[in-house]
Amino acid sequence: MRLILNIIWLVFGGLWLALGYFALGVLACIFIVTIPFGVASFRLANYALWPFGRTVVARPDAGAGSVVGNIIWLLIAGIPIVVGHVSTAAAQAVTIIGIPLAIANIKLIPISLFPFGKEIVPVGAVPPGYTAVHTVLSEGDRLGGSAHQRAGSPPPRPGY
Repeated sequence: MRLILNIIWLVFGGLWLALGYFALGVLACIFIVTIPFGVASFRLANYALWPFGRTVVARPDAGAGSVVGNIIWLLIAGIPIVVGHVSTAAAQAVTIIGIPLAIANIKLIPISLFPFGKEIVPVGAVPPGYTAVHTVLSEGDRLGGSAHQRAGSPPPRPGY
């Protein structure tokens, strides 16, 4: 199911969003000082290209640098990116098939606003000590439970 949703996502908006993130990353890598912003943009491009089956986790070792980076990102790139996600989600929500894609698009907004101090990992592969922020799930994921439940292992402890 993830493969089908990712292919539909790619065709109906994911490619354009990923290209936008990629262009922003290239622009940010022009100056040495902004290379971390370019790297974050390339990570987001990868996530926007193929979001289903991956989750965003908060890094436990993120510190003040992540906070400062997120503030700068929000002011310079975050708000225009959110406008792109909201407009793409509105266009996708026009059809019944596009509603799950629109929901996934809206779920990409938090990481688009604050990408520093977060990692993108496959669903069910959340490293120990990390806390899942949100997941772009397919219908099969919701019906079948988490990977831990399917494997019979106990779920990871939530971090507080």
